[in-house]
Amino acid sequence: MPYDIDVVLVAPCYLAGPGDPAWVTVPLHRACHWSTAEDPLVPRVILTSPDQLAQLRIAPDPDPAEPWWTLRHAHHGDRRAWSMTFDAHTPVEIIAAVTDALTAPSPRPMASGDPYETLRAAGWHAPRHHDGHTSPQGMTAPDGLARVDRTLHEDGRTASWIVETSVHHLPSIWRAYVDGDTPPHLVSALFGALADKTPLVREPHRVPHLAATHGRTSPGQISAETFAFALERRTTALAQRRTPPPAAAPASPHVPKPRRPR
Repeated sequence: MPYDIDVVLVAPCYLAGPGDPAWVTVPLHRACHWSTAEDPLVPRVILTSPDQLAQLRIAPDPDPAEPWWTLRHAHHGDRRAWSMTFDAHTPVEIIAAVTDALTAPSPRPMASGDPYETLRAAGWHAPRHHDGHTSPQGMTAPDGLARVDRTLHEDGRTASWIVETSVHHLPSIWRAYVDGDTPPHLVSALFGALADKTPLVREPHRVPHLAATHGRTSPGQISAETFAFALERRTTALAQRRTPPPAAAPASPHVPKPRRPR
């Protein structure tokens, strides 16, 4: 008999806690055909794209403030090498937004050249300095708990982004680093995930304390079947992106019936 299970809806998304890494790794392997490097003696996961240019590495570290996730892409043609890193407590849905955009058959172009457009539309604003002036190089979430900063390199040619979620007077919850050579549509995907106001689903025992004290949590119920097969449905949907629709059957030519002789 079908039954429901208890869940918690957490918002904003950046306070929801890490979630299940399989939300990222399973679709990359099964739907996008990234290969895995097996080493039972080392607690890490390495996935490599079919063209051998991109690699996702998950290396657990005793210090949760150190990057656990590293996404790299090698130099190719006129595209410089780039990388992104995410700390252990980064919600997997935010990382998945980037890997989904990376593996999309046809990258979605940015609506404009402004990487902050999505954040502004969601109410993010430029942070103010102590002198009252705003910084055009950064954006802060409406609740002040998440921030994006852009830093210029010494050569003045490229700029990097640092995403940070933190609560006042407490250590950072998680950070992400985005290399300045990262393709714009991937930066846009990351910022779009940060700005998404859709609550994330978590099991009750996996809701971080800070989400309950500084975010918005509400209890809910979903069917056990929906919960159990969510990853499978996600994987199938991503696999279908690469499956061309069936060709339409050619229309049969109209052949007039012969008229009976009188």
